[in-house]
Amino acid sequence: MSQESKDSVLEFLVNIANEHDFSLDLTLNVKGSLISGTLVSAKEYFETLSETFEEGSEISEKISEQLAEASESAAKGGSEVHFIHMKNTKVYVGDSKPTPSKGKVLWRGSLGNVDGFFLGKIAESKTSTSKK
Repeated sequence: MSQESKDSVLEFLVNIANEHDFSLDLTLNVKGSLISGTLVSAKEYFETLSETFEEGSEISEKISEQLAEASESAAKGGSEVHFIHMKNTKVYVGDSKPTPSKGKVLWRGSLGNVDGFFLGKIAESKTSTSKK
């Protein structure tokens, strides 16, 4: 993945998120899909992911520990960013409902695969079930 394949403005926003624990609502165009959610730091992403494994089997706890270490490493920064991290994410493909339609979903994607973006999230339309 070359530096030229990443959008420099989006990479700048990811760097700001990582360095200052900054968050921002974004919608990304990735290979024909729309990924809509809130940009978060890699540190927050790994901390939140780690929490999902804390309570459970011995293997789950080891996964949690490894993710916590990744969070600490991400907090140090200083290296080139290759991934974007989002929370409360929904994926839109065509005119169908977003996937997943419920829950707080974490998403991680390659900056080199993002074709475009805009600020803000896609608001879910509240369709009326009453007939006129």
